[in-house]
Amino acid sequence: MEIKITVLKHGPEDIPKYATQGSAGMDIQAAIDKHIIVKPGERILIPTGFKVEIPENFEIQVRPRSGLAIKHGISVLNSPGTIDSDYRGEIGVILINHGDIDFKINPFDRIAQIVVTQIIKVNIIKNDDLSKTQRGSGGFGSTGENND
Repeated sequence: MEIKITVLKHGPEDIPKYATQGSAGMDIQAAIDKHIIVKPGERILIPTGFKVEIPENFEIQVRPRSGLAIKHGISVLNSPGTIDSDYRGEIGVILINHGDIDFKINPFDRIAQIVVTQIIKVNIIKNDDLSKTQRGSGGFGSTGENND
């Protein structure tokens, strides 16, 4: 499958690509012209400098980079962020600093990763009679309890 990409004037020279044969995601970069400081608890929208054309019934998910998460507490706030197949604007990444110290983002730092996934469309049918299960309505840590 191919996905068309348009790199904007302020975008990176390198387009997203898989780092290894087994990679599920492709790193994306911050398309900024000077460094940005993200304070603890702060969230910020970072431009990526590109737009894409995603085939129908697919999406691109924007996910955190594990190294930034473990080392600095940096995550994608709406993780995973969804880019719909009919969106044609610049991709932006909402980052949040869950760490205790300021985090510096330099121009073209790798800030997140994108994963292409297939979407299965369903029909929602209103019904007042759902089937019974052993779990029932138990949730939030109740697995194994017998709730109706």
